[in-house]
Amino acid sequence: MNPLLGSLNPYPFERLRELTKGIVPNPALRPISLGIGEPKHPAPPLVERALCDNLAGLSNYPPTLGEPALRESIAGWVQRRYGVALNPATEVLPVLGSREALFSLAQVVLDPAERDAVVVCPNPFYQIYEGAALLGGAQPVFANSDPARNFACDWSAIDEATWARTRLVFACSPGNPTGAVMPLGEWQRLFELSDRHGFVIASDECYSEIYFNDQAPLGGLQAAQALGRGFKNLVMLSSLSKRSNVPGLRSGFVAGDAAIIKPYLLYRTYHGSAMSQLVQRASIAAWNDEAHVEANRALYRLKFDRVTPMLAEVLDVRLPDAAFYLWAGVPGGDDVRFAQDLLAQYNVAVLPGSLLARDAHGVNPGAGRIRMALVAGVDECVEAAERIVAFARAWRP
Repeated sequence: MNPLLGSLNPYPFERLRELTKGIVPNPALRPISLGIGEPKHPAPPLVERALCDNLAGLSNYPPTLGEPALRESIAGWVQRRYGVALNPATEVLPVLGSREALFSLAQVVLDPAERDAVVVCPNPFYQIYEGAALLGGAQPVFANSDPARNFACDWSAIDEATWARTRLVFACSPGNPTGAVMPLGEWQRLFELSDRHGFVIASDECYSEIYFNDQAPLGGLQAAQALGRGFKNLVMLSSLSKRSNVPGLRSGFVAGDAAIIKPYLLYRTYHGSAMSQLVQRASIAAWNDEAHVEANRALYRLKFDRVTPMLAEVLDVRLPDAAFYLWAGVPGGDDVRFAQDLLAQYNVAVLPGSLLARDAHGVNPGAGRIRMALVAGVDECVEAAERIVAFARAWRP
């Protein structure tokens, strides 16, 4: 067996199950889960129709590169959304959702023979980043988020000797779990470091289409273009899962530096990760339509408008820049006990923030906070908020 498997840490939801296995939730209340970030809005009918209309595609092996029409639809969406022109033949690659691509991209970028390589991750973070680094034989190093700066990563906490060993940086904007969007100045800092040390930047942008004002979040390729830099050592990853409420479709893309896309395609050819033809056709329909995305965004805005002021009465929480999470500070600072007692007394599941982070630079930046995913319907989210308010007012840390 691969000995590196032993270096993996338990996934946050496994840790949460262990922490709550002896808890019997209040049977008088129906369970409400705000723990898992799985979209619950209905899938767009146009995607369902495209799937049904292209079932004949099950009879064919799909090309790993994807159909030209799919790559062109992705490039067209990037142009409309970010004002960035991509070559669909060399700078776009369809993938089976951003999760598998984040993991497999690291296996391409990292040299397993280089024993002191570093992968820099935000902290708290999406756990795939750490797993991808460890199974690639690299050491994950964490840049803590700073609440005083809207949870921006403190890249300055990483010393020059560590940057010199860095081969890959995972940037997540909008962030999971904080919802923070990286401003142009933060991108410029990362680009300067990448140009100096030669590491690859993987920009995870799967929450980019869920935002709460009229200013769409800045993307990595968009930032590079604005700074006149080009895409050297930079790729972005996006997905239809959140944008179009189709997490089961497993459809996304990687785009950017052609010098990265080319070897990544070679890897994927052997990896056996081609997207089926019917999923490609459904993806084309989704990338070419914005009406369903605007309706989805409006529904999230309604939920956050209803729920955030309620929770702000009892928790340290405010509207995030983007994404569908609330990242809230809890009274007393014990996020695990808060989540345990809330589940027991009010049958509402939330995710303790300390499970989403690692101790780094002397602190766990997720400690004392909880992540709440507002993915259910409006009424269910409001009911969950009412229960949390009642619980928090009576809870004694």
